[in-house]
Amino acid sequence: MCRVLLAFLRGSQKVASRKTRRLIDKSKTFHVTCGVTICIFSVLHVAAHLVNALNFSENYNEDFLAINAAHYRGEDPRKLLFATVPGLTGVFMVLVLFLMCTASTYAIRVSNYDIFWYTHNLFFVFYMLLMLHVSGGVLKYQTNLEEHPPGCFNPNKTLRENTTVPKAFEEPFPNHTTEPFPEDLSVPEPFVQNNFMRICSEEPKFQSHFPETWFWISGPLCLYCVERLYRYIRSNKPVTITSVISHPSNVLEVRMIKDDFEARPGQYVILHCPRVSGLESHPFTLTMCPTDTKATFGVHLKVVGDWTERFRDLLLLHSNQDTEILPIFQQRRYPKLYVDGPFGSPFEESLNYEVSLCVAGGIGVTPFASVLNTLLDGWKRYKLRRLYFIWVCRDVESFRWFADLLCMLHDKLWQENRPDYINIQLYLSQTDGIQKIIGEKYQALNSRLLIGRPRWKLLFDEIAKCNRRKTIGVFCCGPNKISKILHKLSNSSNSYGTRFEYNKESFS
Repeated sequence: MCRVLLAFLRGSQKVASRKTRRLIDKSKTFHVTCGVTICIFSVLHVAAHLVNALNFSENYNEDFLAINAAHYRGEDPRKLLFATVPGLTGVFMVLVLFLMCTASTYAIRVSNYDIFWYTHNLFFVFYMLLMLHVSGGVLKYQTNLEEHPPGCFNPNKTLRENTTVPKAFEEPFPNHTTEPFPEDLSVPEPFVQNNFMRICSEEPKFQSHFPETWFWISGPLCLYCVERLYRYIRSNKPVTITSVISHPSNVLEVRMIKDDFEARPGQYVILHCPRVSGLESHPFTLTMCPTDTKATFGVHLKVVGDWTERFRDLLLLHSNQDTEILPIFQQRRYPKLYVDGPFGSPFEESLNYEVSLCVAGGIGVTPFASVLNTLLDGWKRYKLRRLYFIWVCRDVESFRWFADLLCMLHDKLWQENRPDYINIQLYLSQTDGIQKIIGEKYQALNSRLLIGRPRWKLLFDEIAKCNRRKTIGVFCCGPNKISKILHKLSNSSNSYGTRFEYNKESFS
């Protein structure tokens, strides 16, 4: 989850392999897999220790006091769980892990992201407890294996146990330490060492293991803390908001300027507004990247939760209009906004294929908006030579978010005699009748507006037929239902020798 490091590796020339870069994009999936694995083995670990606590109490053995966690036979096992450092820290770790896991579910993240955010940051408490968890010295190892190998026979102990001492002589006997058999004295016949038995010369000695958890945790934890410190230093200066635009269907566009800010198309940033929430931050894909000629960058955010609602209200507090574009000298009334990033995403690869298929669902169009803006500035320096752009929305007003951008790119390519460079298909999934994007300048898009949902199998067959024996990058940002269909079709074979490589980002 070191996003700066991953973004550096993705953008550097050291990772030249596309397969390796695609593997880096699986970091979040790997993170979730590790979390699920920790939960599963934690359940087994806790269950085993519950059985151990019961066994220590019921099967108390005075022969091995050093490795007995209980102090006497029949001791309440709850004391071992709640009155010892390993037991108490273990209970708190289970509680923290339970909160983190339950709050990480999709239902909680969608309904109340604050709960997920605050509980997920308990990972630092979890690691601190984990390092304390092993400091109780419960785990021990034997220090004298040569003098007392496992399974050896101790004749001194056996003789002492089998010897009956008269009661009258019990008290006068001094408490001498046990001495081993003299070398010149023969061992009694029952204790003669043979191939199946070894004689031990002393009692077993045990010592607590030196805690090693810090050895495995400190490296990654320090790396993560250093990155967080670097991100804090990098983002401690607020950006200058140049304009705020309210789009149809509860979408807000924020354009900003920040000194020395550089980003690649497809990347995303994390926004933090202290007046909205002191600790909470949210990622948003860049829809406009800074270039050599302009320093402005921007994001589009859909108002769907508490954070975005409060953020919108603060930005449009003094505005009675749906659209607001203000000059820089009037920015004092905007709240302070901090930007952390940019960070890498799979969509950076869309310009590195000769042919790319970009599929967006609703607000999932935002990663491709930065790609389209980049192509508008100049497409010849990139490897991409043909782009299939599919955008599916529920209402026709949603297409107005980037209708101007699509029309400008369409006109530019026609002027450069490259109308086949981009294939735009807009799908309106829910409608009561034939509709169109209102506006005379949107005629180019109205001819590409289709009613219903795409026929994905026919679409893939057509693309494969037109691009025989080529590798096509498939990029999807939208609902999981669309993502699963595209993933399945990308992995299926075709008769044209065309290979589809699937890349995906989900808003969940």
